[in-house]
Amino acid sequence: MEKLPKIGIPVIIIVILLIIVIAKSAVTIGSGEAGVLYKTFGGGVVTDESPLGEGFHIVAPWNKVYIYEVRQQELFEQMKVLSSNGLEIQIDASAWFQPVYGDLGKLHQTLGENYLQRVIQPAIRSAARSVVGRYTPEQLYSSKRDVIQDEIFAETKKILDNQFVQLNEVLVRDVTLPATIKDAIERKLKQEQESLEYEFRLVTAAKEAEKVIIEAQGKADANRILSASLTDKILQDKGIEATLELAKSPNAKVVVVGSGESGLPLILGNN
Repeated sequence: MEKLPKIGIPVIIIVILLIIVIAKSAVTIGSGEAGVLYKTFGGGVVTDESPLGEGFHIVAPWNKVYIYEVRQQELFEQMKVLSSNGLEIQIDASAWFQPVYGDLGKLHQTLGENYLQRVIQPAIRSAARSVVGRYTPEQLYSSKRDVIQDEIFAETKKILDNQFVQLNEVLVRDVTLPATIKDAIERKLKQEQESLEYEFRLVTAAKEAEKVIIEAQGKADANRILSASLTDKILQDKGIEATLELAKSPNAKVVVVGSGESGLPLILGNN
């Protein structure tokens, strides 16, 4: 009975050590994540192998695993930048990004876990300052929103190309101008719109007048041609044709041939 505790103590110690080793060695990587292996006695960060994927992994207890989210992520930035004429503009923008999966070890080795603050934020802020500085507040407020969005994306992507980060999209959500500038721009746009509407009404009125003149001229030309073609002989023939048609009517009437002016028949009817 006294020997059992002496034999059991080392076994218990070994079991406890095994549990500790397994606990230290077991790594579970969640969905949308990947792990970078750091070998304490084997050269540090592993950069020439694929990252550890999702699921359960066993690593040596003296090594470490740094877990990164590799899904697309969003960075929202509110930036105050200057326009081409020196006015302060606020830009609200979002950047969609994710680490380059195959280069996750290099990303960890060169930038570390806070790569967002070290690289992505400075890149998008620098690009926004550069792009917005090319345009006036009027252009930013009206027609250039999509243009500056594309240019900010292109310049940010250029900066991040060698930083092991993939930039998927930059969205400019809002451009806020100083209130006085915004009011002035809106008044100017309203005046321009009213001017365009007035010009449109003038053009429409001119076209309507031209149409009336053309129609009147056409009628005048038609009457002139008709008048020139109506000779006395034609008028007499037309009168005779009309008389013959009236003579077919069942109503009682008297037709006196050759008694009217210019020799046209006279029709005397009974009511």
